[in-house]
This record gives sequence, structure tokens and C-alpha cells, in this order.
Amino acid sequence: MAFSKPIAIAALTVVSFPTFALAHEDHCSAVAASVAEAGFDGEVDVTCTDSHAILTSDTYPDHDMMTGIAGTNEQVPVPAQYGAPVILTPVLSGVPLTRDAALGVAINGVPIYDYTGGGEMSQADLSHHQAQHDTLITKQLDVCGGHAGRGDDYHYHAEPVCMIEAMANAGDAAIIGWAFDGFPIYGDANPDGSVIADGTLDVCNGQADDTFGYRYHTSPDAPYIVQCLMGEVPDFDALPRVRPLSVATGGGAAPGRPPSGGVEDLVFTQNDDGSRSMDYTYGGNAYFIRYAPADTNGCYVFTTQTVTNDGELMTGEFCR
Repeated sequence: MAFSKPIAIAALTVVSFPTFALAHEDHCSAVAASVAEAGFDGEVDVTCTDSHAILTSDTYPDHDMMTGIAGTNEQVPVPAQYGAPVILTPVLSGVPLTRDAALGVAINGVPIYDYTGGGEMSQADLSHHQAQHDTLITKQLDVCGGHAGRGDDYHYHAEPVCMIEAMANAGDAAIIGWAFDGFPIYGDANPDGSVIADGTLDVCNGQADDTFGYRYHTSPDAPYIVQCLMGEVPDFDALPRVRPLSVATGGGAAPGRPPSGGVEDLVFTQNDDGSRSMDYTYGGNAYFIRYAPADTNGCYVFTTQTVTNDGELMTGEFCR
């Protein structure tokens, strides 16, 4: 079930954390520095308002994508302009919030979701692993921890390993992303390099932090990355979503459906002219999704032959 409103998890134990909030200007500088020091300031623009740092990007990372996916939903990554709002004066509430969309953003501008694939996270399930909806277990993720969602938007559901490998400042002390409640996201270890003891991280995969008051982590085991927000988000319902593709002549594009049992030999090819191709086999037959930029900015000409559409060859122009 997908949720559009905050979910208060009353049954979970609430832990109190000390508050060490940075000043507004310092928090803005910390967000900007995390992007610049990693070498992504050419891909991600950071601007600060009175309340938020906005990380603007096309959500299309400069690393391999889609390799290793078997449980494809027959969607492909397509650039999408997106402004990710990070609160500059974070306040811990101790009441977890979740939603069926991004909970934060990586420092390369790619949105970060919980580990489930279609908004299945619910009030009761935050403290129980949902193996049947786990995107890693069901082989929906590529080797980089991400995939293309229902809106043909690339995002992460687990540790963004390829992004981390590309970071100029890669290391335990480097911030790899920001949750929308304003708290930073680190890797599998503490910033000083020490091991995070079992049971230290809370239900949202976070713990207390001496600088920011609180921080999130990735983890080798589920939930792998941020699965809920522990801070206050006044405009939680208004958090942005990536705009899905729509038919150039009007109407939305129907999403693909995961072929039963998964596909084989999936390869995503990126060409210098902006064209893309995802080719794979299913039941011994070849299928593909291909697109190239159209004359209209933000639009793409698609040619597809998918399992979802029973192998019918289809063409059309789709736009953000």
C-alpha cells in the first residue's frame, strides 16, 4: 500500500537524542561542501533559501546503470529535472515518517527511496523486513544500488556503491547524501571509521551525531539505507516527486510490469548522441526499450518491444 500522508509509528520505541543543530548558514555550507568536495558540483546545483538547501539535478548519474537487473519493471532511466529540498534547521521528532517516494537525495542528485519497490512500506512493516518487497532480494536493483522507477526515473534503494566509488573524497567521513528532514547520510561505518555495533541504528537506520544531532547510515543488511525520517518535516505531503513521462499528445504513459520469473541478459547502452537502449531476453525471445531525444526539449522518441505489451512493436514520443 502506498501512502501520501505522514505515518506516525506509535508502537515503536522512541529514543531521545541530544540537539547539536548547526546554524542556518553553516548547515547550508555543509550541504554545498558535501557536493563540491565529492566532485559533483558540476552536476548538482545547490542553492539555499531561508528554510531549505535545494539540490537541483537531472537525476541521471554519470555511472553504469541497470547492469545486473533480472526483476526489471520494463522501465528505463530518462533524465528528469528535480529539486530536492533539504531542511536547514533540522529538528528531531522521534516519530518516524515514511512515504511512497523519495526520502532524501544522494550528493550526485539522485533521489533515495526506502528498500521497497512500490510504496509497500507501512506502519507495521518499519520494524519488520519485507523480503517479498525487498528490491535487492527480488533482483530489481542494478550493481550500483538503483534502478528506473515507474516514472522512468533513476533512483537508489540501497547503498549507492558506484557513486561512492566515483567520489573525490570517498571515505567514512564523507557525507553521501541528505535526508529531507535535514540530517546527513553516511556509509556503513561511523565517520571516524569505527564499526557500527549491532543494534546501534534505530528503525530509520540512524543514530545520534555530535555535529548534526543525528545522522543516517547505509548498512549491508536491510533496510540498507534510509527507510523513514526521524526528523520533523512540516511540508511532508508537499515533498516533490519526479514528474513521470507523458505522451506528447496528452495522457500518461502506462508503466511496465515485472515479467514473471525475471529476464535474462539485460544490457543498458548509452550512446554519445543521447540515445539509449535496454535490451534483454525473456522466454527465449528478445525485447527492448529504446529512446532518443526528440526535437522538443524534454521529449524523447521511444521504440519498444516489451513483455508487458506482449511483444508488440510500439513507437511514440514522450515528454517530462
